[in-house]
Amino acid sequence: MIVAQIGDTHIDPARPAASGRIDTAETFSRCIAQINALDPQPDLVLHTGDLVERRTPEEYARFRELAGPLRAPFYAIPGNHDGRDAMRAAFTDASWMPQDGPFIQYTIEDAGPLRIVALDCTIPGSGSGELCDARLAWLATRLAESPARPTIVALHHPPFPTGIPEIDRGGFGGLDAFKAIIAEHAQVERIICGHVHRAMQIRFGGTIASTVPSTCYQFALDTSDGAPLAYLMEPPAFALHQWTPHGLLSNLVPVGDWDGPFPFLKDGRPIR
Repeated sequence: MIVAQIGDTHIDPARPAASGRIDTAETFSRCIAQINALDPQPDLVLHTGDLVERRTPEEYARFRELAGPLRAPFYAIPGNHDGRDAMRAAFTDASWMPQDGPFIQYTIEDAGPLRIVALDCTIPGSGSGELCDARLAWLATRLAESPARPTIVALHHPPFPTGIPEIDRGGFGGLDAFKAIIAEHAQVERIICGHVHRAMQIRFGGTIASTVPSTCYQFALDTSDGAPLAYLMEPPAFALHQWTPHGLLSNLVPVGDWDGPFPFLKDGRPIR
């Protein structure tokens, strides 16, 4: 089973992003084309939040138009740039979208040996994330349902300090309780996140928590005190999480056209 993870597409048809330097629709389209060219195809594509920039119906309509060519089934959770009501309205036809309740969170049960628990950690009007008592209880209940099945927990905000001052300024509500729940459930193979527009990995609650780069611009890795949030033109990327007999194997795939592959030769013959 292969899960493609994308994040932070920030679609906004009204204006380019990053001070006019990035057409987020164009970079997202290139990412989709590269995912569609994979062989084998992923079993599903999971977006870990910030589908759009300003949570308008027009942005979500454009997002769905751009995502339409995807060959694999598509799933998403909200980020801090998303709006729950507008996102629900845009995905009323999606089987995974809960049509009621205060949060957009659900499980993916039927895509292979992996189980995915998709969490909503957003706070309306805030750039920070949290898991309140209700969301923590929901998570604990979902994990208790399948203690023997390998599981990915997906959420937008990373539940750990990143070292980037502006990203960490608001903290993460419910962090200790979240870590305790994860530590109680050994089936959690990975926690996957977005938000930071960079690739990061850390041990967390007895498993690994990781983030995926954006499909558009990346945040600069400046961990000096008081550093302002800045972006740079590192290449977009997505992640591939593949379930194997040895566990969850993850690869980061940069989006772009690259020369090769070129076979290594020995005595004029490919090395096999």
